[in-house]
Amino acid sequence: MTDDLTWLSAQELGQLYRSRELSPVEVVDAALNRIEQVDGKLNVMVTVTAETAKEQARTAERRFASGEDLPPLYGIPITVKDLTDTAGVRTTYGCVAYADHVPDEDAISWSRLNEAGVIMLGKTTTPEFGLLGVTESKLTGTTGTPWDPTRAAGGSSGGAAASTVAGIAPIAWGSDGGGSIRVPASLCGAVGIKPSTGRIPLIGNPEPDSTEGPIARRVVDAALLLDVTVGPHPLDRLSLPATGERYAKAAAAAGDLSGLRIAADRGLQHGPVDNETQRVFAAALQDLRAAGAVVEELQVDLPDPLEFFIAYWGPEYIGYVEMMREAGLDIWPLVTWIADQAAALSPADVSRAARETKTEIYLAYASVFADFDLLVTPTTPFPAFPHAGDIGGPSIVNGQPVDNPGAHLHRLTESPSHAGLPAISVPCGFTNEGLPVGLQIIGPQHADTAVIYAASRYERATDWWNRHPAL
Repeated sequence: MTDDLTWLSAQELGQLYRSRELSPVEVVDAALNRIEQVDGKLNVMVTVTAETAKEQARTAERRFASGEDLPPLYGIPITVKDLTDTAGVRTTYGCVAYADHVPDEDAISWSRLNEAGVIMLGKTTTPEFGLLGVTESKLTGTTGTPWDPTRAAGGSSGGAAASTVAGIAPIAWGSDGGGSIRVPASLCGAVGIKPSTGRIPLIGNPEPDSTEGPIARRVVDAALLLDVTVGPHPLDRLSLPATGERYAKAAAAAGDLSGLRIAADRGLQHGPVDNETQRVFAAALQDLRAAGAVVEELQVDLPDPLEFFIAYWGPEYIGYVEMMREAGLDIWPLVTWIADQAAALSPADVSRAARETKTEIYLAYASVFADFDLLVTPTTPFPAFPHAGDIGGPSIVNGQPVDNPGAHLHRLTESPSHAGLPAISVPCGFTNEGLPVGLQIIGPQHADTAVIYAASRYERATDWWNRHPAL
């Protein structure tokens, strides 16, 4: 497999298919070879759908040769996180109890992606039910960042982010409840979008803060995935109406950041941020200014993220722990700790988090967007760290102790999810150890296009997207 094929974007592949300079068969064969080359080092794939992918590539080759007018993503290889249901393809949710589970029904997102003609290479690793901030699973083991496989890829979409950055496919599909797309995107050096609440529908959506979304190497590729997955669905009571916006068009439009007013918060308080992350973030602010934006630093006044995490997500952990205990499964200590902490709360505590504290979070961001177009932060408080099971991060950062490393890793991404806001992580530089750092761009309510617009212009003004790991 040539480097040219490994690192081509989805947009570039589509152009080459249409000019007959490249065939989907060549691309899928190269992608499957790439899996063989790198998966033993990274552990990103749960199930590889090689034969189906090859058959679909042959069909795509014939259709391009016939001159059909095909959708932009037709014939593009993709990986899919193993929390997303794919009918007829093993979907384990990262759990031993579901090791042989094959769903009968597609998730809404996968049904739409299928209709757009993407070619699934396989399902990617995730912790059990997405309950950890790192991709550690009793079923599949440990997933590493492509920049240093001895370090964590983040989670819970760690396999999706790592597979993309490793050159397996230009695009991946993940999910995010409090950072599970953006955190691994940051630790792996990918682009990851958490769309607005309700933008991508989920069957029987039980709560407003979780969403599925794209991971890619380029902003425009992630935008192409959004274009085919957004829009209302009768099985999701929270889904948003269609707006007619074309996200890929916004990503590809000419221009810089002139005229944008951007607020910057170096850490959203409530804990330390690694010195190297701070250095890279400060340089990213200068890049934003050089691209034309007016950037002003401030501090957003938010509730304590760990207390909120336990009160809001903890009851769900209780249910998962009870189910896993009944099945006799081995459970990560962090998962049981969160469930135990939540069990000690009163119903009033849980209700207050879901109603009052969530409103406080939203209003804190709304006060920023009264004066600014966007807000930027580091995506994570530290870069990829050595594997440590479920712990989820270093216990000491800049000489300061961290109360709960697993929750601390997501403390910069958690609150935008609970405010329902669109947010994207884009690579913004590297530490002195050669580890990527992510820039999180957060927009006002429903301003997905504005977030993509700014991210693509920042990407265009820098070259971080063009650096690849030497696996």
